[in-house]
Amino acid sequence: MSDPKTDAVAQGYEPIPFAKKHRISVEDAKAILAKHGSDRKNADKEGRRVSL
Repeated sequence: MSDPKTDAVAQGYEPIPFAKKHRISVEDAKAILAKHGSDRKNADKEGRRVSL
C-alpha cells in the first residue's frame, strides 16, 4: 500500500505552496495532504473549508 504523503508529493502538492494557495498554516496543509493524499479535488475542497 502506498503512503498518502508520498503520493501527494508525487502529484506535485507540497505543503508550503498548498498552505499559501489556501492561506492556511503549514501544519494544517500537512494534515490535509496526509488525509487526502493525491486526491487534489478533495484536498482543495478541504483547504477552502479550513481557510474560512
